[in-house]
Amino acid sequence: MSKFAFLSPEWIAEAKKIRDESGGANGVMPGSIKMNLIITEVPFGEGALDAHVDTTEQNVDIDLGHLEAADVKITIGYDTAKDVFVQGNQQAAMQAFMAGKIKVEGDMAKLMAMQTAQPDPSAIEITNKIKEITE
Repeated sequence: MSKFAFLSPEWIAEAKKIRDESGGANGVMPGSIKMNLIITEVPFGEGALDAHVDTTEQNVDIDLGHLEAADVKITIGYDTAKDVFVQGNQQAAMQAFMAGKIKVEGDMAKLMAMQTAQPDPSAIEITNKIKEITE
């Protein structure tokens, strides 16, 4: 199986393929959020990357670029973002936030609701498949 760098165009395409093959649903979210990300210290490209997470369609859509009218904007290091979005390590996010390594602007309540959401079995299956393609 091919592996791709987290958030590379190839990784995004393969992650979308995995989600689409699952019927498009990757876990019911308890709320919806539009989150813009500024990923710093990216090991490819120009060092920083704009991306977003959108759960307004009841699944997790991660893509490049920013959304209009996002609920929250987060500036986060690449390794921490990978730990959070691929490994599901919310502890890494909390530690980085407490150390001042994550900057959050916008609706903190929506962000906190997303962090406490419990994934359903289909979400866990998709997450495991995405872990397998991530280097």
